[in-house]
Amino acid sequence: MKGNFSSKLMRWRKKRWWQFTLAKTYRVLTPASVDALWHKVIDLADVSWHPLLASTNIPKGLVPKPGLIYQAVTRSIPIPIRIFVEQVRPRELLSVRIMTLPGLEERVIYKVESTVCGTQISYSITLRGWLSPLIWSLIKPSAAKVAAELAHAAEQTRG
Repeated sequence: MKGNFSSKLMRWRKKRWWQFTLAKTYRVLTPASVDALWHKVIDLADVSWHPLLASTNIPKGLVPKPGLIYQAVTRSIPIPIRIFVEQVRPRELLSVRIMTLPGLEERVIYKVESTVCGTQISYSITLRGWLSPLIWSLIKPSAAKVAAELAHAAEQTRG
């Protein structure tokens, strides 16, 4: 009976540690066109507008396609991370997985939609794993700015 209880406790503890999931979507409405926003999203070589990323190793002009893996360096703590492009729907959606540390799974989705009032950019971030609460506390202030900074950068290219 004692062995049975301890094995149940271990399973429960393992599930509990891996069940952390944090997800947030930020949306911004902008007068910039869908094309201007999409161009900024897929220009992986220029992340000067991005509050979380400092640079990437992508050659200028390379269009992201599913399966592409590239390296980026973060702004706050300059560490290299690997980014895997999961899905691309032209002028609509870019989905990537960010591989940083064991114990953390990060997924980011950029979505561009035309609306009656302008163009909406959505930035969705999902963190899973036992490190997600710690990482979220570090990146939350910058993550909240990504959609707005992207919209601002696209507006600047218009005029």
